[in-house]
Amino acid sequence: MSTAGHIGPLHALAQCEVPMRSRVRALFVVGAALASPALLVPAGAQAATGTGGRGRTVAAGETWTVTEITELARLTVEEGAVLAAPEGQLLSLTVNGVETGSALDGTYGTTTVIAAGTYRGDIVLTPTADHTETFAGTTFHLRQAVYVGADGVVTGNSVLSGVRGGRLTDAYAKGVALSSTGEAFNGFYVAEGASYTLTAPKIAYDGNGRCDFATDGAAVTGKGDGTRLVIEDAEIRNKGAVRTGVIAYDGANVIVKNSVIHTDDGVLPDDYKLAMGANMMTVPWMLGLAGNVRATNVLGTNTTATYLGCAVSSERWGVLSTDSVNNSRLTTINSSATITGDSGYGTYADGGSQTDVFLGTHFDVATFAAITTGGSVSFGDSTREAVAAVDTESDLRLTARELAALTPRASVVDSRGFGVMWHSRDGGTVTIDGGTRFTTAETMFLVKAVQAGITVDGSGGARLRTGNGVLVQVMETDDPGSPDGVYTEPTDDPAKDDTFDTTDEHDADVVAAFTSIELEGDFYNAMRTGKNLVVSLTDTSVRGVISASVSRHAVSSISADEYQEINHVTNTTGAAVNNGVIVKLGAGSAWTVTGTSYLTKLVVDADATVGAPSGRTLTLTVDGTETVLTPGATYTGALTLTAA
Repeated sequence: MSTAGHIGPLHALAQCEVPMRSRVRALFVVGAALASPALLVPAGAQAATGTGGRGRTVAAGETWTVTEITELARLTVEEGAVLAAPEGQLLSLTVNGVETGSALDGTYGTTTVIAAGTYRGDIVLTPTADHTETFAGTTFHLRQAVYVGADGVVTGNSVLSGVRGGRLTDAYAKGVALSSTGEAFNGFYVAEGASYTLTAPKIAYDGNGRCDFATDGAAVTGKGDGTRLVIEDAEIRNKGAVRTGVIAYDGANVIVKNSVIHTDDGVLPDDYKLAMGANMMTVPWMLGLAGNVRATNVLGTNTTATYLGCAVSSERWGVLSTDSVNNSRLTTINSSATITGDSGYGTYADGGSQTDVFLGTHFDVATFAAITTGGSVSFGDSTREAVAAVDTESDLRLTARELAALTPRASVVDSRGFGVMWHSRDGGTVTIDGGTRFTTAETMFLVKAVQAGITVDGSGGARLRTGNGVLVQVMETDDPGSPDGVYTEPTDDPAKDDTFDTTDEHDADVVAAFTSIELEGDFYNAMRTGKNLVVSLTDTSVRGVISASVSRHAVSSISADEYQEINHVTNTTGAAVNNGVIVKLGAGSAWTVTGTSYLTKLVVDADATVGAPSGRTLTLTVDGTETVLTPGATYTGALTLTAA
């Protein structure tokens, strides 16, 4: 990225002279009373071309190339007229300090144009250097109110007439306000190894972005190895498709404290078609979700994002997302993650090296608390020890006062839908401990044809409650794979795979381990192909069915119109084919069998029990032969437990 037009520290601005290092003039006055760093404030008082106070009409068929910052009181752009910047630059328009008038040059456009219309007020036209970002082979051309590089604000890349009030310097911004009613305009873009602090910014963007994978349209972005962006006491409220609040990208460390971030859906163009990749402006419906904006995102390699004392919410889609990441980390401490609408997730852990850690955080979501495609997700307490560990691992540099002010608390998860869902890739773990309270209306843990690890430790008071009575559901994927795809329910019986051992534990199995907790609910393995469900209990009681099963959706096929049918199945228990179920009852554990359960292996510790509800009698058959169930024994084969 070019640093043309950069304003340096105060000692370089003797006599309040602003150096001209590009063809774009800086609209700044310098606060001489401040020591370093320099205070940069949009002046808005002098037109660069001498046209201040005057109006201009750009007639149909006319092209006006704006070569430098230009102020007007009235601007009329007739239909068929063109406002342009010089080659290699982009043009932005602000009216009374609000970016406006920009429209994407097509539904899948990668740059913007100034829309026809009449604009009145304090008008500033600003050409800026072309800032490009590439995703999935598509290059996007970004504009932003403030671009910060390694040495500070880069004026040649910034639309500074869109910054109102407060203080803007090379090292920090305090109390500034940004507003936009145009499309695909960014707020603060901090990159190139910069170290920058945003204190009490107010950002309100109303209008669609373009591609959040390329950060096109986000309120705040921190990007690049060595970039450190601290955001404090912010209020960010965006409305628009892919108009993300905060994005951490490509190795940046973004730390957000005591801030409010909210995003609302926008209105998609009439000709928008559901897409993946560079043209994706909605959540993939194949997840059983709807919506077109997520509040935050983590992208790229070695990226870190941390939210402390924050209220983060989105109408739909997602709140705390990660996407296309490698070796990245997302953490919240004493924060909240809320879906305010009818569909959306709290967090998404993408990739095998992604780590999501939630300490003392309240999730209030519509569809999923978490989704993972191989990442590690944990919910726990914000103990001083846990927070200190995050402080070190994520280089937060919290002060002793900040650490002392953090009140330890437990995480609370409330989902109007499911708990955690695994899909798409092998791997992925979820850990629940401390005093976490996890409550769902639908299935607690939903695993779709991938390896999964579930670890729940109730010794600190953690509790699980599921409204539909299903704790673990393992099933084949119902994702058709593409936005125009259709999922069709199989109707034939699965063919037995003689090479797969349903009595043994495999690396690709689903393993659910519970310690020191009381559970009520069912466990089903409805896989048609080889994958076992291993349930391990230590000092734990469970009341429910644990069994191989056949799962069915309510409809035989699912397309985009029936997206809400995704994830929802019923189960019929039956003997395992390729879907073994292994139950291991450790010391101090008890299983109360409430319905017929089909297993392939049962291990009962000498200090464990298996029984039926009061008034019923438990019967075990092994390969069709009734067998006495004895503590300390192991049973293998076609096992059936009935409570009659």
